[in-house]
Amino acid sequence: VQLQASGGGLVQAGGSLRLSCAASGRTFSRYVMAWFRQPPGKEREFVAAINWGGGSTYYADSVKGRFTISRDNAENTVVLVMNTLKPDDTAVYYCAAGEYVLWYRVSDYSYWGQGTLVTVSS
Repeated sequence: VQLQASGGGLVQAGGSLRLSCAASGRTFSRYVMAWFRQPPGKEREFVAAINWGGGSTYYADSVKGRFTISRDNAENTVVLVMNTLKPDDTAVYYCAAGEYVLWYRVSDYSYWGQGTLVTVSS
């Protein structure tokens, strides 16, 4: 699976962004899909994940209620809608795919996109 993330940019605090991740390959629906982020000078951290069929989603406490993850298996895409953005959300955002994962564990994901930068100004 090859992943291509897009949609990052500069936004003011309180604003919104929509990140997309396009996947290649015919087996997209077998993968758990997730978004991670890496703030400047910090380690990569879990943001959100969605299971194979899209019926279960998981969020980091820091984004719960503000971010929404969804997927379209027919289009091989996963989307992260980010609302009420805060300066602390500034990071490079990565989409990831894995088959058997603990939602939040970076090392469980086998495939990664190239990252898209989100900058939230105060």
